[in-house]
Amino acid sequence: MTPILRFRLVLPLLTAAAFVMPAIALAQQAPANTLAPAAKPAAPKAAATPNPVAQATLLGQYGDWGAYTAAPGGRKVCFALSKPTSSQDSPANRRTAANAVYMFISSRPSEKVKDEISLLVTGYAFKASTDASFAVGSANFPMYTQNDGAWVKNAADEARMIDAMRKGADVVIKGTTSRGTQTTDTFSLKGLSQALDRVGQECK
Repeated sequence: MTPILRFRLVLPLLTAAAFVMPAIALAQQAPANTLAPAAKPAAPKAAATPNPVAQATLLGQYGDWGAYTAAPGGRKVCFALSKPTSSQDSPANRRTAANAVYMFISSRPSEKVKDEISLLVTGYAFKASTDASFAVGSANFPMYTQNDGAWVKNAADEARMIDAMRKGADVVIKGTTSRGTQTTDTFSLKGLSQALDRVGQECK
């Protein structure tokens, strides 16, 4: 599946994720995030995060992960969503409080999609034609990037990634922004298994 086609398929989920981001921020006692001002003309601009058009329902908060359901466009979607427990930049302090990163693992029964791993950022774009790296334990997997999103490059890896995440302690994702900043985001996996189990119950 091409990146563009896959992006169109997950756009309704991005809309739902945009709706629940403030809820996740509050649940993790993080400051509210807003979109950053437009980038300088010389740098590529991040794709605008879709405005929420459908309400998402919190199914449960499990450690650092929330389980949600929504129905954008009348199609049921369920997902586990989390924010990084730590973030680093090189050069340091290039990202601001307006920049946020979210990882979500989604299931869309109508499309026969289960446990699709995605990354969504706000306020900046990834550098064009670059991959992000996804590391859990000793296993490493590439992710392709497009504007403000990242997806697993080889969909066949997702089952192994989910299995490793259920057994692991954290995930480290590294990427490059359109301005050349090297980013490192670490996600705790505490509560992930319970959140995925709840998502699985809701979207069978």
